[in-house]
Amino acid sequence: MNHIGKLFQLNIYGESHGNSVGVLLDGVPAGISLKEADFAADLARRKSGGLGTTPRIEPDEIIIESGVFKGYTTGGAILLRFLNTNTKSKDYSKLVSHPRPSHADFVANVKYKGYQDYRGGGSFSGRLTLGIVAAGVVAKKILKTISFSTKITNLGGVTDQTQFKSILEKAVEEKDSVGGIVQIQADQIPVGLGEPYFDSLESTISHLLFSIGGVKGVSFGIGFDGARLRGSEFNDCIIDEKGTTKTNHNGGINGGVSNGNPLVVNVFVKPTPSISIPQETFNKESGRIEELRIEGRHDAAIILRAQVVLEACVAIALADASLIYKAYQGENKDE
Repeated sequence: MNHIGKLFQLNIYGESHGNSVGVLLDGVPAGISLKEADFAADLARRKSGGLGTTPRIEPDEIIIESGVFKGYTTGGAILLRFLNTNTKSKDYSKLVSHPRPSHADFVANVKYKGYQDYRGGGSFSGRLTLGIVAAGVVAKKILKTISFSTKITNLGGVTDQTQFKSILEKAVEEKDSVGGIVQIQADQIPVGLGEPYFDSLESTISHLLFSIGGVKGVSFGIGFDGARLRGSEFNDCIIDEKGTTKTNHNGGINGGVSNGNPLVVNVFVKPTPSISIPQETFNKESGRIEELRIEGRHDAAIILRAQVVLEACVAIALADASLIYKAYQGENKDE
C-alpha cells in the first residue's frame, strides 16, 4: 500500500513519467507555519547535478494544493504536488520483456499482470521520494526542537571520506555504481516516544526506511558491530537523572522507546542497479539469457541523493510517535 502512519498519515502517489508525483498528508495539527520556501533546502539536497548523480534534472517546484491558508496549516489534508517535466519514456519500453537485474521490472510485471506503468520504473521509481522529502519537511516542523544530522559513513566499502570523490569518479568512468552506509542522528528527542513490541521506535523507523528502493539494511546505535562485545561492554550506563548514558550503543532506544539520548540510525543503500555495463540476463521474449544494455539517465550512487530521503523517513516516524505520545499525555493529564 502507499499509505502509512497512525496520527501523522501520508499517502504517496504518481509514477516516474506520469503527469506528477506527490504526497497527501493528514493529521497535521492546525496553526503550523508552512510555505513553499520551507521545502527549498531539503529538496535541493535531493536534486541531481553533482558527481555520480543522474543527468535528469527537474525543477522540483512544490505546489501546495490544499491544507494551508494564509501561510498556516488548517488541520485539513495537505496535498503537495510536483510536476514531471523532463521525461524520456522511450528508454524503458524494452525492459518489459528484458527486465533489469536487481530492479523491480520483473516483479512489477508479474504482480500487476502487465498493466503497470513501466516508464522510468513507474511507481517503483525514486522519483516518488520527492513526496517523502516533502512529508519530512512537515514532520520536522511538528517535531520543532529535534535536530537532524546526516552523513555518508561508508562509500563502496571505504570509510575514509577523503577517498569518496575518487571512488565516485572511478564508478562513473567505468559506467558502474557503488553503494554505502548513511548515518542519521536525531538530537533533543524526549524520553518516551515509541511503544513496546509491534510499534517500537525501531519498528516504525525501519518500516519507513525499508520502503525506500535500494535500502537493504538498517541498524541502530553500534548495530552489528555489537556482536563482538560482551554485555559488560555493550551496556549503556546511566550517568544522571535525565537518563544520559556514558555510551550510546543502543542508539537512543530501550524497549522500543526513546531514552533521551541521541537517536542513531545506520542505513545500507545498495549500488544503483541500473548500470551501463552490458549484463547477461534472461529475456522472456526470446526465452534465452541475452546481453542487456541499459539506456537512460541513472545515478552512479543513489546513496548521494538518498541521504535527505532517509532523514525524512526518520523524521516522519518520530513525528507520528510524537503526536501519539502527546495524545496519551492529554488523556491522562487529569488523573
